[in-house]
Amino acid sequence: MVRRLNRLYEPQDPALLEAHNDYLRSVVEQVITTKDQQTLKKLQKWFEVDMKAGGVTPDATTYALMIKAAFQEANSARADRTIRRYVYLAKKHGVRNEVFSLPILSDQEFGKVTQIAPMDVDEAHEDILDSQSQEPKVLPTLSKGDIALPAVLPVDQKGLGLDALKKSLSLFSDTSNIPYPDHLQGTQEEKDQAYAAIRQQRLEEDTLKSAIERWREENIQLKKLGLNTALEQQSVGAMMWTWYEALVPLIREEISKANESEEEKKLSEEDKERYAYGPFLQVLPPEKLAAITILSCISSLSTYGIERGVRTGQLVQRVGNAVQDEALAEAIKGQSLPQTSSSASPDQRQYKYAAILKKRQTFESRMRLSRYFKAFNEYEERQLWSATIMAKVGAVLLSQLMQAAKIRVTQKQPGSDTVLYSDQPVFFHTYQFSSGKRVGLIRLNTAMGKILSMEPVAPALAKHLPMVSEPVPWKGTKKGGFLYHNVEVVRLLPGHNQVRNYANAAAERGDLDQIFAGLDVLGKTPWIINRSVFDVMLEAWNSGEAVANIAPLNPEINYPPQPAASEDASLRWAWTNMMRKLENDRAATHSQRCFQNFQLEIARAYLKEKFYFPHNIDFRGRAYPIPPYLNHMGADNCRGLLMFAKGKELGTAGLTWLKVHLANVFGFDKASLDERQSFTMDHLSDVYDSAKDPLKGKKWWLTAEDPWQTLAACIELRNALELPDPTRYVSHLPIHQDGTCNGLQHYAALGGDVIGAKQVNLEPGDRPSDIYTAVAEMVKAEITVEAAQGNKLAKMLEGKVTRKIVKPTVMTNVYGVTFAGAQAQVRRQLEAHYPDFADTPRMHLDTSAYVARKIFKALSTMFNGAHDIQYWLGNCATRIAESLTPEQMDIVENETLHNEATAAIRTRKLRGTNGKKIKDAQLAFKSSVIWTTPLKMPVVQPYRKTLTRIITTSLQKISIAQQLGSDPIHKRKQLQGFPPNFIHSLDATHMLLSALKCDEMGLTFAAVHDSFWTHAGDLEAMNRILRDAFIRMHSEDIIGRLAAEFSARHKGCMYLASVPARSSVGRRIIALRRSLKRENRISRQNGRVAELMLERRRLRLLASENPAERMEGEAMITPAKVFTETADEDLLPLEEPEYVGIGRLLPTRVAKLQADEQLDVGDIGNIDTIDTMEPFRDGGAAFTEDETDLDDEQADIEEDPEARVKKEKKEIARRKARDAQKTWLWLPLTFPPVPKKGDFDVSRLKDSQYFFS
Repeated sequence: MVRRLNRLYEPQDPALLEAHNDYLRSVVEQVITTKDQQTLKKLQKWFEVDMKAGGVTPDATTYALMIKAAFQEANSARADRTIRRYVYLAKKHGVRNEVFSLPILSDQEFGKVTQIAPMDVDEAHEDILDSQSQEPKVLPTLSKGDIALPAVLPVDQKGLGLDALKKSLSLFSDTSNIPYPDHLQGTQEEKDQAYAAIRQQRLEEDTLKSAIERWREENIQLKKLGLNTALEQQSVGAMMWTWYEALVPLIREEISKANESEEEKKLSEEDKERYAYGPFLQVLPPEKLAAITILSCISSLSTYGIERGVRTGQLVQRVGNAVQDEALAEAIKGQSLPQTSSSASPDQRQYKYAAILKKRQTFESRMRLSRYFKAFNEYEERQLWSATIMAKVGAVLLSQLMQAAKIRVTQKQPGSDTVLYSDQPVFFHTYQFSSGKRVGLIRLNTAMGKILSMEPVAPALAKHLPMVSEPVPWKGTKKGGFLYHNVEVVRLLPGHNQVRNYANAAAERGDLDQIFAGLDVLGKTPWIINRSVFDVMLEAWNSGEAVANIAPLNPEINYPPQPAASEDASLRWAWTNMMRKLENDRAATHSQRCFQNFQLEIARAYLKEKFYFPHNIDFRGRAYPIPPYLNHMGADNCRGLLMFAKGKELGTAGLTWLKVHLANVFGFDKASLDERQSFTMDHLSDVYDSAKDPLKGKKWWLTAEDPWQTLAACIELRNALELPDPTRYVSHLPIHQDGTCNGLQHYAALGGDVIGAKQVNLEPGDRPSDIYTAVAEMVKAEITVEAAQGNKLAKMLEGKVTRKIVKPTVMTNVYGVTFAGAQAQVRRQLEAHYPDFADTPRMHLDTSAYVARKIFKALSTMFNGAHDIQYWLGNCATRIAESLTPEQMDIVENETLHNEATAAIRTRKLRGTNGKKIKDAQLAFKSSVIWTTPLKMPVVQPYRKTLTRIITTSLQKISIAQQLGSDPIHKRKQLQGFPPNFIHSLDATHMLLSALKCDEMGLTFAAVHDSFWTHAGDLEAMNRILRDAFIRMHSEDIIGRLAAEFSARHKGCMYLASVPARSSVGRRIIALRRSLKRENRISRQNGRVAELMLERRRLRLLASENPAERMEGEAMITPAKVFTETADEDLLPLEEPEYVGIGRLLPTRVAKLQADEQLDVGDIGNIDTIDTMEPFRDGGAAFTEDETDLDDEQADIEEDPEARVKKEKKEIARRKARDAQKTWLWLPLTFPPVPKKGDFDVSRLKDSQYFFS
């Protein structure tokens, strides 16, 4: 009928267009009802062919109907492409706004359209009919200009282990599917920025899609070969596709059952569970849920538990958290949030949402509705995704995956060559006992474990790649960085809610504005790949040889022959240890090569790109780039590959600094600046040879401390010197300026330590001081003296202690390293530099302990003032960690008044956080150490005793550790963490202040904690900025301000102190306590609570304006009053701060208790720091109070082991006896006087050219 009308009416007749639209409307309804893809194709053909042939011009109704039909497309990628085409055509014909004002599209469909085709971006206008017949895309090749560039030799593995990464990176080599937005109005720079944003959006969207496509393609490849896709020999990707196909229907069925349970009037226990988690299974399509579940489980098990398995609770939380993250990313994609979204209450949001819903007839209202819909959903999801919900969602998805995932295992029949096949589950749910508790585990089928050990699974990586558009400026704690990927500005572990709450509150007040601005400066620095270095690195990589830090493809390992069974047991023990070490080395080399394979693939894809690293911070304010694989905080090979995208002329000073930089990265960095420049010029022939023929020449650059950075500097210097005027060379190479043991620099400035300031280059000098060399010389001098006196250990070590031996211990001593950790560091350095140095493990322990003691002694000699500051910090942390807040005491007092007559209150006990059971949550110590940095950032130490609760899931009962702000603090970690974390917060402040000033002055800036980078021509300007920022910080009374903040923050608190029981004040307190008990003024069973209430009442009366009440308070006698009348608080023998100060040794037992907890204080997410802190993980586990056995590996080492053990037992007994000779009392929380500052004037730093050099 419509075709007949075409012949009767003119193409421009509105009646004809209305007839076409009526026909389209009826077909669209049919497609929605039947989901028939053939009908959809006929509909699209009518639009593309019949309407065009009749000359009928579509209107807004036509496009709205076609967009609505496109949502029924089975292929989601094709659907997105189709929708983008229709939106583009609607805009081209000037009816786009009208399309979205019509009631044809539902609100949900409109919201999806704004995500698929953002309103400010023009998309490609490809032909839908042609696209439907296209073959699946293959990985694009590089453009013609790079056709000769070799591929990166992949690590040998089964299947397509790197294909997911390559698919994500294919965006950079195939630009045809993202056309340049020539239609946009604006300057060329604005168009470039829009194009970069489009490409970044595509990069962030292609994560799960690339994983699913990889599985499908691997499965198709095996089918083409005629192989059964259930065979054990198939690749991981092909197997995951079969699991994916089986899992999607199971998830759909579970969602259907959950919806049915909502209609039931009487719910079974199973229905109640579905009623709880059902809505959360519908936040994403089943296809995405299946992909997330498979990736999360396989990635976790392949990383953490191929052989041992992963705890069920941990795995279900990872799956649930991954689903939540993807749901949030989908919720915020496309549009920015409204201004009022952070402050409105849920009721207000609901009201505003409903109000906008009523006024959605116009395009503008629909746009507002779309934004508010996302904001409201984001709020709801963040509130409802509790640990319980995440566990339940993760458990149901994991249980369905366990049902769907199978692997075919082959086995020969016993006694014959017959091969038997059996389909077995990939995952097994088992139990084991750990520390006396029954723990659920998810284990892999042995056959699957073997495959995964050979072919690691590449997770969805696109969200972790460098950005191709400038990062979004930080506007809130979750608003910044990536375009759509939801990243928090503060890196937190799950449960660190108190840190998050303080950060959110500070952001709302505007206190984090400078932090945000500093992160924006770091994030907007554009980078490029150093093509010259990349070509050399790629050639070295493809050779398979070990070049610099590039791991070899096939490392040569000389396995020792196995001793005969009749050989001595010690020889077999030594052989077993050697084999274990060699196997660990082989595995480490393979792992390193796999990681470097990723880095090279990323670098190859970004060869022609300008890219960025969005940054965020840890809880102390230290900044880190978010993309983890390739960034400037990586190893030497990463740093050598990176250059600034913007270039600057060297100038005369810049040419000098380029030469100095080359000497620095080579390792000649302890000499004067003139000597470093001369070093480079003396090796100029080596520089030219390295730049011209790096892999076949003399290879001088490979002898450097940082070979790849040295090669980059050689090439840059060669390029400059080849110009007629080298000073005119436009350099892109980042030039580094590193601090001299930056933690000690801050301590020396805080304490005004003259000697220490000189050792760390705060004091001007003609040559740079080197604290590591100074300590090494002091240690060597003592060894020489003691060797002459006949000391056996000194004779062994004479001539063997160097700067490198002492450096790790000196560097980490300022951050609270224990003696056990220091001993392990020295031992590792001795073993690395002198493999045949000691004959036995016993001798290694003896010598490393001997050197560690000497290092500590040398440091204590140099840094007295710094030690006083560190001790004061620990003393303050001790008091805070053993204090009660006024709010806690109010609750205790109210409960006491209401329950005085009951037995319950008489049996309540006040317990600390030393591992004993806490019987009353209100009486636990809960005060974290909190302070504010000079940039107004609140730092909250997150160390708490995490409480657990049991959650019933479809798999098992799971114990969920959910940290709350009301949980008791972890006292030991609070004490250990405060001094190093405080210093880290200061160096973070110095870095951000420097970044902001450099940006203000027009300098390009990057930083790796205490290593600051800029162009060679700007280095002198940056150095002035660094010195000025440090002087500006330390000209203020940082410690005095901290003391004032502590006093204000903890006003009204009480803390539990102790005094010697046999002292005069101790005897008086004990006598008073007995008298109070006889008079029944305090309970015998509840003495601490009663005395707390008594002291609080006395202080309240003394503060009263009523003279009678003040007199009553003055007449009251309490232990605190006795103390104030008898003793000076400065003499109060508080518990020793449980950390090692600068050059300070703790008794061995305390060091042992601390050794395994140092990693928690280290840098989160920083691979270099984790490696540095590795010895602490082997430092021993926490001991119980009555344990007396000592671990030889970690104990203080004496010449006579038996005498050492006896001495240690005596020390333990002495400490127990000392503790028994103390008596406790409640005192108002005050803080000791700030240590007197030394005579060093920090303004002298202005003339120190070696402060950073």
